[in-house]
Amino acid sequence: PADVRNRKVIEFMELKQGNLFVADYAAKFESLCRFSPHYNIVEAEYDKCVKFESRLRHDIKQLIGFSEICDFATLVNKSRICDVDGRAKASYFKAVNEKRRKDYGKGKPYDKKGKKGEGSSGKEKNDGK
Repeated sequence: PADVRNRKVIEFMELKQGNLFVADYAAKFESLCRFSPHYNIVEAEYDKCVKFESRLRHDIKQLIGFSEICDFATLVNKSRICDVDGRAKASYFKAVNEKRRKDYGKGKPYDKKGKKGEGSSGKEKNDGK
């Protein structure tokens, strides 16, 4: 029916990656793309790439935008790699920051706060006697 097709065209035109993995975004892009005849011809490969890239998350778009990739399959693959790498990097730094917060109040292993009569070098203080 025409109303369903029109809704799919609108959904395609408004589609953004958002929090989706690139692989999921690409699959949804491809499934909705078939409702927009302009993007289904060989001559429109460049336009399809521009549309796909323009709706990627900013961090991914920033990494691959300068490449000017005109092959849709290549663009999806490079974007997917950037997405996976970016998520791994974010996960790593999140774990590091959580560890830092957990260790924050423990002090340094070389602190000798509890020992009296010792200087910072660990030797006893000499009162000049």
